[in-house]
Amino acid sequence: MTRDTKIPKRWLIVLGTVIMQMGLGTIYTWSLFNAHLVTKFGWELSSVSIIFSITSFALAFATLFAGKLQDRFGLRRLTAVAGIMLGLGLILSSQASSLPMFYLLAGVVVGFADGTAYITSLSNLIKWFPKHKGLISGVSVGAYGTGSLIFKYINGGLIESVGVSSTFLYWGMIVMVMIVIGSLLVREAPIPAAQVTSAVAASGVPTVQKDYTVKEMLRTKEAYLLFVIFFTACMSGLYLIGIVKDIGVKLAGLDVQTAANAVAMIAIFNTAGRLILGALSDKMSRLKLVGASLAVTAIAMLTLSFATLSYGLFFACVAAIAFCFGGNITVFPAIVSDYFGLKNHNKNYGIVYQGFGIGALSGSFIAAFLGGFKPTFIVIGCLCLLACLIAVSLKAPMHKQKEEKGVSLKPYGQTA
Repeated sequence: MTRDTKIPKRWLIVLGTVIMQMGLGTIYTWSLFNAHLVTKFGWELSSVSIIFSITSFALAFATLFAGKLQDRFGLRRLTAVAGIMLGLGLILSSQASSLPMFYLLAGVVVGFADGTAYITSLSNLIKWFPKHKGLISGVSVGAYGTGSLIFKYINGGLIESVGVSSTFLYWGMIVMVMIVIGSLLVREAPIPAAQVTSAVAASGVPTVQKDYTVKEMLRTKEAYLLFVIFFTACMSGLYLIGIVKDIGVKLAGLDVQTAANAVAMIAIFNTAGRLILGALSDKMSRLKLVGASLAVTAIAMLTLSFATLSYGLFFACVAAIAFCFGGNITVFPAIVSDYFGLKNHNKNYGIVYQGFGIGALSGSFIAAFLGGFKPTFIVIGCLCLLACLIAVSLKAPMHKQKEEKGVSLKPYGQTA
């Protein structure tokens, strides 16, 4: 394949991935449905909110198996089936009238389908652009966040016009079409080994990358330290997203409507962080960038704990945490490929990505145990400082091995 024919195809694959990711990201509009389901069926809010927790766990759990499914069925077929599965889960939810059915359909089915398509399409796109992994990860994950932002208005309007149950029907149909269309545009990346040689030669960095299998990765301490960093980064952002409106009312003294504006601010800064830090990570050490963002998050968390919050200070802290959270979850796919190679990236990143699912609930558990927002912010802030220290000192496994032999080499993908 010549360069002239390859480049247009790559950008067509970007388009297909972006369309898919936007459809997949719509699940983060779930908070719009809670109150309406409570009103319609008379259930407890706590019981309804569990649905999205199940979705998040199923999403993270699916990433453990997505790589093997891709090996067996191929990327295009797998993502198309995942799109149909996700759409059907939402469409059938429009007929559900019991909590167990919502737990199964909107929780398990939708979450598993979303996670399967999310990680395989993201990993595939990174393999197509080995020299710009941070930027391209930002484009993909940014599209995921943009989908949630756009569909807050689409789903919100549908709920008001046709009711909550019918909204599931239209939502499911729309995302099914989006993901299936996107799957038709993508192509699986060539064998990573060939890409590594070409990219390294162009960048001048020696070819020292080892493609780790999952078992080999799990034998390294770096895999577990990366998990700790990712878990902490996810917990800080996800906890804030879940309670930001309440923080504005209870800690900053804002009225409900003003505090609700923080929800839109999180979406905007979250997406901005994905694009900006993703692109920046191609020009400097990715983990040092993550370390810096964790330090900023820690400062913002501790400020929310100890400072007297004004309107401006509250929104500044929220914006900083959302920006850093979006950037961190964007940079991490590239970090995993830097450390453990591209060949088995979707499987290896699927292991590290479990930090997202665990982090989604850990903040709430800590808050329930400590009994309030402020002590929880203190704990999360301290954990962010610890993760920051790990991030700025951690080196890739083969980087360490080369240094022990007296040779200092950078891992593939690290430009600084």
